[in-house]
Amino acid sequence: MTGENNIAPLDESFDSVLAVVAHPDDLEYGAAAAIARWTAMGKRVAYLLITRGEAGIDGMSPPEAGVAREAEQRASAAVCGVYDVEFFDYTDGIVEYNLNLRRDIARAVRKFRPEAIVTNNFHLNWGGPGGPLNMADHRNVGLAALDAARDAGNRWIFTEPLDEGEGEGAQPWNGVKQVMMPGSHLPTHAVDVTGYEGKGVESLQAHALYIEGLGNDFDPETFVTMSLAGMGAAIGADYGVSFEVVPI
Repeated sequence: MTGENNIAPLDESFDSVLAVVAHPDDLEYGAAAAIARWTAMGKRVAYLLITRGEAGIDGMSPPEAGVAREAEQRASAAVCGVYDVEFFDYTDGIVEYNLNLRRDIARAVRKFRPEAIVTNNFHLNWGGPGGPLNMADHRNVGLAALDAARDAGNRWIFTEPLDEGEGEGAQPWNGVKQVMMPGSHLPTHAVDVTGYEGKGVESLQAHALYIEGLGNDFDPETFVTMSLAGMGAAIGADYGVSFEVVPI
C-alpha cells in the first residue's frame, strides 16, 4: 500500500476496538466499512456515543430526536456486526473538552479494555487549513478520547471507583496501542475494505430520519462509495478507509 502518498497499511493485529464519537452517524461516512471488516474477522468492537445527537434534526424536538437517533445508531451498528452500543448523556452541540469528559471516557476504556480506539477527527478544518469548519463536538471528543486512552493506563489519574459491580473496570488499562481518526486530512494508514463497501453504505442508510432532516439531495450510496473508492485508488484497492493513527 505504501506509495507516493506515504500511507502505510494499517496494523490490524488488535483484537478489540472501542469507537468513541460525539454523535450517531459520525462513524458511518466511511469508517463503518472498516468496522464491518473487523467484526467479520472476529474482533470485538463496541461503540460509545457521547451524545444522542438530539440537536441534529431541525424539524424534530431534541427529546424526540434523541430517541429516534439512538435507535438509528443501534440499527446502523448491527449492520456492521456491533451490538455493544452505549450512550452518555452529554448535550449535543455543546460538548466541552474538560476533565469530566476525559474521566468518563477513561473509565469506559478501563471497563471495555480495547487495544485500539477509533474517534472523531479533532482538527479545526475538514480537509486542512481553508476547509470547512469541523464542529466543536467532534474536535473536543476526539481530543478527549486521545488523552483518555493514555489516562486509562495511569492508576493515579481518575481514581474514583466505578459503579458497584464494575470493580474490574476501576483497574488501569494501558493496553491501547493506537488511536485512529477517520476523516483526517493527515492520514497515515489505510485498510482495504473491498467487499465491505455495501455494509458501509447500509450503515449510513440506517440513519434515515437524520438524512431526511438534512433537507437536501444527499445520497448515502453515492457519498460512501465515492469516498471509499477514492481512498482505494490511493492504496491500490477497489475501496479503502484511511486513518490518522496516533500511537499510545
